[in-house]
Amino acid sequence: MGRKHRAPERKSRRGWLIGGACVVLAGGLYSGAAAYAGSQIPANTTVHGVNVGSLSTEAARQVLEQKLTPATTQEVAVQVNGKQEAIDPVAAGLAIDIEGTLDGLTGFDLNPATLLERFTGQLHIEPSSHVDEAKLRAELDALATRVAAKTAEGKLAFDGATPVLTKPVTGVALEVDESAAVVSESWFDAAEPLELPAALSEPKTSAKTLETALEETAKPLVAGPIKLTDGKSSASLTPEQLADAASFKVADDAVTMSLDANKLVEAAAQGSDGFKSTAKDARIVLSGGAPKVIPSENGTSIDSKDLDKLVLAASKDPQRTAKVALTTTVPELTTAEAKKLGVKEAIVTFSTPYPAADTVRTKNLYAGTKRLTGVLVMPGETFSLEKALGPITTANGYYGSGVVVNGFATEAVGGGLSQISTQLYNVGFLAGYDDITHKPHSRWFERYPAGREATLWEGQVDMAWKNNTPYGVMIEAWVGGGKVNTRLWSTDYWTVGSKSSAKYNLTNPGTEYNPAKNCKPESGGKKGFSINVTRTRTSADKTLPVETKSWTYQPWNKVICGKKP
Repeated sequence: MGRKHRAPERKSRRGWLIGGACVVLAGGLYSGAAAYAGSQIPANTTVHGVNVGSLSTEAARQVLEQKLTPATTQEVAVQVNGKQEAIDPVAAGLAIDIEGTLDGLTGFDLNPATLLERFTGQLHIEPSSHVDEAKLRAELDALATRVAAKTAEGKLAFDGATPVLTKPVTGVALEVDESAAVVSESWFDAAEPLELPAALSEPKTSAKTLETALEETAKPLVAGPIKLTDGKSSASLTPEQLADAASFKVADDAVTMSLDANKLVEAAAQGSDGFKSTAKDARIVLSGGAPKVIPSENGTSIDSKDLDKLVLAASKDPQRTAKVALTTTVPELTTAEAKKLGVKEAIVTFSTPYPAADTVRTKNLYAGTKRLTGVLVMPGETFSLEKALGPITTANGYYGSGVVVNGFATEAVGGGLSQISTQLYNVGFLAGYDDITHKPHSRWFERYPAGREATLWEGQVDMAWKNNTPYGVMIEAWVGGGKVNTRLWSTDYWTVGSKSSAKYNLTNPGTEYNPAKNCKPESGGKKGFSINVTRTRTSADKTLPVETKSWTYQPWNKVICGKKP
């Protein structure tokens, strides 16, 4: 019985040994497989599309450095509110971290799921990045400056007869912190430009609203002429005239085009005598040695009431015709208004002698004074002598006569008109009007008060003063008694004081050579000097600051025609 019992025992031990050996063998094989799998990158693994499956860490590193490193220097395309920009990854401190990317892809692991994944699975990853936060922030701050935009409203206007739309601008402010996160995450070899976040500030009026106004209002207005008719007379307003009368208001997502009715009336009058105003302004004239008001007269002209609406409606009508009416019109300057101007007394008279022997120059003085007599300067208006006398041409009655140019005597059309400039400067000075512009001569002529005279050169040097009183002023100018005379008619307003300093900084004359063909020799001999002129102005209700002007005159040098030997 004992042997029978032991025999089965030996058989059982052998089976155990065999079974145990199989388990050990299987375990060894499993561990070996795990070790083998852990020594290489899992099969079918890609990093940014580069296959590194079944490679060792070192081999994978070499492959990735070769394949991916070139892309790390390529500019990173970004987009901010539709604007394309780029970031230099090197300057921004952006680099890929290959070691960190491969970290964890190898190593011993007995987890069956991990082992199965390493032999049969697919793994697609992107490279890890190393980011220098300070450099990236600096680059994004610079980018923020480039893409920044201030909110600006759009506008409509006419360039001639062409409507021009200036599109509105959306305010843009790059959100740097959020952008840094986007760039850090997706900068490497991105397939599309990275859309960076920005704070946007929209204009009050949209581009769509402006475009609608352009197409539905502005363009139809200038699509062609618009005819105005009252049944008897008619006028055709050109696109240029229509555009000149138009203006736009852009606010609160709305665009309104309006037309200046007065400009439309003026344009209609240009196009038809029947639409010209027959009203007559009051006039102030010299009669019997004193100013006299010639009464105004009412008349008729095209009715400006609702004319803008009629023209706008006609611009959208295929016939492009507006029916208008005439109405009684009052002149711009009525009799009552003319009387209120206070042009009633002589407030300033000033005269300077002229060289009677120069008959051509005298003709220019006659021509100039003739143009000045009767000129009315309204309160607050600026009088320009150049505008009043010009154009200074032979066609307007002027002649060539002596002038001084660059310190030398020569000849030009209108020579002598500087004496009229001196006249008008002085009456403005003595009346207390504001000096807008004037320039004394380079050399002093004894017939003028030193430091208180003015030259004139069309297109370059003007003489102008502003009527700073509540009264109108009328100019009277004439040549007589061997003098050029000027008088201002108005109502006395300013009490004016004038004082001139002694001449100082005297300079002796020298000798100069003038090679110009039209050179005129001069004997010279007069000294140059500087002088100050002070003016005070006081009225019944105010006193203006003391005004001092200084000027330096050149000496009268001896002039020899020709080149200096």
